[in-house]
Amino acid sequence: MSADLPSHVEIRPQPLVCDVASVDATDLLSAYADGALTPVEALADLHRRIEADNKGQGAVLRFASGWQTAAEESAARWKSGQARPLEGLPFGVKDIIDVDGTLTTAGSWFTGDRIAQTDADVVARLRQAGAIPFAMLATTEFACGSPHNPRFGTVGNPFDPSRWTGGSSTGSGAVLAARLMPFALGTDTGGSIRVPSCWCGTTGLKPSRELVSRKGVAPLSWTLDHVGPMTRSARDIARVLPFMAASPDVDLIAGCMALLAEADLTGLRIGVPVNWFTEMVDATVLDNWRAALEVLQSLGCTVKPLPVLPVETFHRDGWTVLLSELAAHQSERLPRAELFDRGLLARLNQGITILAADYGRALQRRKAAQDMFLDAMTDIDLLVTPGLGGEAGALDTLTVEVDGHAVPFQEIISRNTMIFDHTGFPALMLPSSLGRSGLPTGIQIVGRPGADALCLKAGIAFQQATSHHLNAPAQRTS
Repeated sequence: MSADLPSHVEIRPQPLVCDVASVDATDLLSAYADGALTPVEALADLHRRIEADNKGQGAVLRFASGWQTAAEESAARWKSGQARPLEGLPFGVKDIIDVDGTLTTAGSWFTGDRIAQTDADVVARLRQAGAIPFAMLATTEFACGSPHNPRFGTVGNPFDPSRWTGGSSTGSGAVLAARLMPFALGTDTGGSIRVPSCWCGTTGLKPSRELVSRKGVAPLSWTLDHVGPMTRSARDIARVLPFMAASPDVDLIAGCMALLAEADLTGLRIGVPVNWFTEMVDATVLDNWRAALEVLQSLGCTVKPLPVLPVETFHRDGWTVLLSELAAHQSERLPRAELFDRGLLARLNQGITILAADYGRALQRRKAAQDMFLDAMTDIDLLVTPGLGGEAGALDTLTVEVDGHAVPFQEIISRNTMIFDHTGFPALMLPSSLGRSGLPTGIQIVGRPGADALCLKAGIAFQQATSHHLNAPAQRTS
């Protein structure tokens, strides 16, 4: 990747009072407010790190148009006392989300050199709050391909380059883990915010359905797609989420801002699964999940087992919907199938064979799936499940190790996540410790529709009591 600095601009390295790579989004904004750093200095430093990086390599595809000018404007606003809530906060953008004047490709040869003519709604809202779209980040093709993208290559996990970051927000997970950016946008259709958050040891929220607008985002499945924030802490999500919402939500803003001051969990009721979410899960992942539950109990939560839930049928329904809607979007391109990623092509061929009646029945059963979880949550506030069944999967075999057995990606990656895309419930993924190979594992906190702030409340309190989210990849040399 080459830099996009104008030829007449020279940025000379300057010693910084604040190490940009070591701070999260909240602390970066505090550094601006304290005068320890300016947005111009921060973004220039991150730019240099990205150009020289050997951990998040391949995650950043290109820099967004106009980031230098935006940084200068933000610095002027801080100096004049006119800073907006997210003034000067750089963020990465998954390459299916439009950024005005910037090449946006959806990771596909089919899109050519498409320059977005306007910002996606979520990007525009973040700009209004002062945040700066900084770089376009790698994705699998149309958010549905294999790890080995035919146009831009493969993104390795910063903790171990032989492992995957998890799809399809693959670049977003990698830049956060590599400490190259404090905040990124991802999308989630079967788990694509939460999977890379789990495998990269970061924190990501799949919001309640339609909380964040999908306008200006390349569609995969119009009934499952969600847009959401990916950061290094739940605290950071609480800071940025209100300014991403599709419409101004006073209660959401107030609720999230309150969480930044206090996240008391006394009396919170947590439900834990006894089937499906705990099956096909490595013993170390389960141990870390149980340890996380003990932490939550020590913070004042009560824990109650859920009834046995028949999740499998609804999980399969989610895939029926995704593949059918993928086919509706992409089947017209089949005459040029040689341009497709092989993983996407396999899914597309599956999708075109699904009967309309099967698709319709899957949609009909969605209400039953939602009711199943709402009934199970009658006397509890949140669900807490293990994240993915194992540590980051191997890129050479496309398998995940579960108790010594190599399990194909497709059996693990969406198993604990798809159901909450299908039902539209908010779900927060955050680190729970390290697994047997020394790679991150995760837990998932799930709420009723609209309870995004409550999920974040539990996540913030958990991270205040633990340090798993502070684990970073070891420094490597070229």
